[in-house]
Amino acid sequence: MIIVTGATGKLGRRTVERLLERIPADRVGVSVRDPRKAQDLADRGVRVRQGSFDDPDTLVHAFEGAEQLLLVSLDRTGEKCVSGHRAAIDAAVKAEVGRILYTSQTGAAHDSRFQACRDHARTEDLLRATGLPWTALRNGFYAASALQFLESARHTGDIALPADGPVAWTGHDDLAEATAAIILDEGRFDGPTPPLTGPAALDFDTVAEIASQTTGRPFTRTVVPDDAFREQVLAHGAPAAIADLLLGIFGAARNGEFTTVDSTLAELIGREPATFRTQLEHAWAE
Repeated sequence: MIIVTGATGKLGRRTVERLLERIPADRVGVSVRDPRKAQDLADRGVRVRQGSFDDPDTLVHAFEGAEQLLLVSLDRTGEKCVSGHRAAIDAAVKAEVGRILYTSQTGAAHDSRFQACRDHARTEDLLRATGLPWTALRNGFYAASALQFLESARHTGDIALPADGPVAWTGHDDLAEATAAIILDEGRFDGPTPPLTGPAALDFDTVAEIASQTTGRPFTRTVVPDDAFREQVLAHGAPAAIADLLLGIFGAARNGEFTTVDSTLAELIGREPATFRTQLEHAWAE
């Protein structure tokens, strides 16, 4: 039995679909906050149980019988994130899960300039302390984040963002396929995996060139001072914590934390991962 949390989200749902292509549905279970959103999976024979990171008892029930648990990291930051992960890990221990796989990130480190990477490092410490077999999937930075940063530029032609550095933007589809491959070859990686990254690390200067080539329209790259960017984010109604989180991405990129490009993802999926150009073309065509 393989249990997946966050199975209605971008990565969790894609991973479930990849698993269902390769193993019977009765070997797959999901832990979701709202089982109604996973009814189609239940209809296909997947075990669906309600599990909330804020109610650890539900997680113990949701994880029951799991030989492997894919713990998809929470969409939270700081102590709220780590405490939720702690609750899930404690529940996995109580449920006597065989192995925990966790969606970490390339650049996970206690001294990262990006809050999420510090949260990942703390969560990896929790996994290490359980004594259970565990795998931390060091996923490349999601290309979907870059596409969000580009949304206004898509209309204005001006990529106005803070100073950055190269990032190995990586697609959800490729990561889901690799995650399923790792799960189905239990023990391939113990502890952190090598970086699971796209084929190239790009800064937004290069992204502007790609956008121009892809669309046939000119795109410029304007560097916005950090303070001015933060004020813009606040002016759009975002909380200060979100503004600081976003700035952390650029600070970490400038610090070279996301530059690594590794062949492991390509080896796992048996082909080159999708380029950022391909992902941009696909997203903007929609």
